[in-house]
Amino acid sequence: MQKVFRKSQKLMGNIFEITVVNDDENMAFEHIETAISEIQRIEILLTTFNEISQTNLINKNAGIDYVEVDAAVFQLIERSLKISQITDGFFDISYGGIDKTFWNFDREMQQLPNPELIKNQLKLVNYKNILLNHENNSVLLKEKGMRIGFGGIGKGYAAEMAKNILQRRGVVSGIVNASGDLTTWGTQADGKPWTIGIADPENATLPFSYLNITDTSIATSGNYEKFVIIDGKKYSHTINPKTGIPISGIKSVTIICPNAEIADAMATPVGIMETKDALNLINQIHQVECIIIDDKNKIHSSKNINFK
Repeated sequence: MQKVFRKSQKLMGNIFEITVVNDDENMAFEHIETAISEIQRIEILLTTFNEISQTNLINKNAGIDYVEVDAAVFQLIERSLKISQITDGFFDISYGGIDKTFWNFDREMQQLPNPELIKNQLKLVNYKNILLNHENNSVLLKEKGMRIGFGGIGKGYAAEMAKNILQRRGVVSGIVNASGDLTTWGTQADGKPWTIGIADPENATLPFSYLNITDTSIATSGNYEKFVIIDGKKYSHTINPKTGIPISGIKSVTIICPNAEIADAMATPVGIMETKDALNLINQIHQVECIIIDDKNKIHSSKNINFK
């Protein structure tokens, strides 16, 4: 008898929930533990909170020298640069120079940071200055002081990798949910598709819509999780890499596509870009859809989404 087994654990600074369908409880939890180990392995490679992580070694050698990294890290950076090209730089892993110093979303911020200081820091944000050497999988940040970070793509990448490991172990159905960036495959124990709720920006615990999905990934980025209100205006934790200022005017963005990494990465630029430009971009990308809710509660969606 097939049953659903799940476990939640804090990983990569987020709560990951891993769900598998299996007929054996012990086997199910063995599968889940393997997926957790994989996410922990990725966290060690990508974190900026550990001095010896590959990300930190790249950052420490900015403007100095190439750093040889694991093939997986190299390829993730390569894919990140492709997404930067597609989104005209609205997705940029070199944003790492800005956010920590100026934006502290602990609700105690009373005023916007000094625009001149931000402008100065923005000189270090440019994905075109991330140089790759394919011969030995090495990476150089061209300018001293540059920093990369995988906050905009890492959760989706980890979810996708955990799913791959579970599928290789013969798990035919499951969900890996990385705090709202999730990927699904197969069906529920009763053969029905998975039902996924999309959070309502006004009340993150209540969905505004449900989707029945399988073999699909969804990422939602909203201003209801981390934000500050300054002079009556709400600023979300998503920073525009071109201005250094957090975005306002958009409550949430949901991306639906087959791959969790792409869904995670696209949620950020779609929220930053002008809505019509974002929809125009998404409508040109095969198998990628989006739903945008603006701060007037108006819903904008890409052409293949039909609300019932």
